[in-house]
Formats: sequence, C-alpha cells, structure tokens
Amino acid sequence: MRIARAHTGRDRVAVCGYHGWQDWYIGATTRNKGIPRAVGELTHKFPYNDLDALHQLLSAHPGEFAAVMMEAMNVEEPKPGYLEGVRELAHKHGALFILDEIITGFRFHLGGAQTLFGVTPDLAAFGKSMGNGFPIAAVVGKAEYMHQMEEIFFSSTFGGEAVSLAASRATIHKMQREPVHATLDRLGQQIMDATRANIARASLTDAVGIAGKPSWSLMQFHDTPRATAWEIKSLYLQELLARGILSAGSHNLCYAHTAADLAQLDAAQRDAFGLVREALDRGDIAQRLSGPAIQPIFKVR
Repeated sequence: MRIARAHTGRDRVAVCGYHGWQDWYIGATTRNKGIPRAVGELTHKFPYNDLDALHQLLSAHPGEFAAVMMEAMNVEEPKPGYLEGVRELAHKHGALFILDEIITGFRFHLGGAQTLFGVTPDLAAFGKSMGNGFPIAAVVGKAEYMHQMEEIFFSSTFGGEAVSLAASRATIHKMQREPVHATLDRLGQQIMDATRANIARASLTDAVGIAGKPSWSLMQFHDTPRATAWEIKSLYLQELLARGILSAGSHNLCYAHTAADLAQLDAAQRDAFGLVREALDRGDIAQRLSGPAIQPIFKVR
C-alpha cells in the first residue's frame, strides 16, 4: 500500500476481502479500536463480482484513489471478465491494481490466482505458503512501481535470515518436480463431494453448504428457525474435534494428506452432521455446546 501511495501521491484505497491487521485495513472494520478515525476513513470496501459498485465508489472520489486491492477469489469464482474489469477500472481512475495472494498464491496455482485466472496485477503480495509454513512473505510487482522501495522506509530484525528463503526455494522446486497441485485438486474435490453427500444424507442442505476451490474449500452455515448459523457451526466443529479433526470451518488441504486422513474426516462429518440434524429437530443445539457459541469478529466477505 505504501508503494501505491508513493507512486500515485494519493491516499484513498479500495479493498475487497481480508488484508491483514495493519491500521490502513483494520481501521475500516468494526475492530478499529485504537486506530485514528482519519486512517480508517481512507479505506473503502467494495463487494465482489460487482463492477458497477466499484465504478460508483471510484467515481465518488475522482483522482483520490491510490489502489484497488482485492483477493482474486475466496468462496466465489470470479465472473468472466470480472478481474480484468477491476484492473481496467483501477487504471481508468489512475490507481494501481493489487492482488492479495496470501491465500491463493502457491495454493491455487504455482503462479498464483493471477496465473490461474490470466490477469496480471501491478503489485501482488504472497505469504508463508511459498515457504511451506516458514515465516516469509513477498511483495512483487512491475519495476516501475517496485522502484519506489528505494525511497520507502522499511526495516526488519530478521532481514538477513536465510532459513525461510531456503525453505521457500525447496518448496517451489518440489512443486515444480511433483504433482502437488494436481494432488491438491484431486483430494480436495473428493472432500467437497463427500461433504456435500454427508450434508444431503443428514438433510441439512438448508443449513450447511461448502464452496471455494478444491485446494481450499470453506464450510458455509446458515440461520434456521431453530438455531443460528454460529450455533450450528459451533456444534459441528465441536463434534469434529471430539473425533480428532481440528477445523475452523475450512479445509486447508496439503500434499501430505492421505486417503486415510480423508476417510477420517468423512466418518467424523457423518457423525457430526447427524448430531446437528438431531439437535435441530429437538431444538437444543445451545444445550449441547460445551461452551459459548462462536461469535464473528467482523464481516469480511
């Protein structure tokens, strides 16, 4: 974001998705305690897959936006031409187009979502997936914009640390040598298919769903007349945990997962969904929880 602001000389930014806990982003959420109001007022959210909404936002503050930053995809696929349309609108209004690839980079494709969907941003951010969990991140982009780093101040206690660089190099080379992404897609699709079957078996299609890419799919929970989405999610996760599956509601698949792991998840889901169905029928989900139901931190997408 500093690169975009330095290059354009502007302050406002448009965002879509989750972009970390820095003041410029969190200041525009409901968890903005301790952040100057003036900082939060410079960040504007726009809805996904809605070019008209972004056009209206940028047009409301002509010549003031430094960047349009977004996740290329989360639970929903981009509509045909959507990402290209966002880039075109950003450039039309003199702003940089930035992709947050912390999740999609090295998971959806070795070249990130930008390669998968065929749209090149001006700048992009990648995270620890490039180092297989080792602490590393990268900001990349076109030379004309990255040149600003010669003047922007940044510092790091671990700037000379090389272990994570070695881990990243080894990870990328393994992804190039072996069928990592094909395996993630195959196993992930099995998870999505089995999950949908388990949801249908328990007659929970009105309360639970699954979306996203096979390599990173997310459970979706909905309010029902007898329980809130958060109560349903809490009971589901509680029962998965009781059966040896730790989950936050997403399937963070990795190359090390085996058919036995998927079978354990499948069995745990069948039991958990069965208990959710029973609890909904009896109207006693809250009583079955071992603690308070999960509460949302803030709405992201």
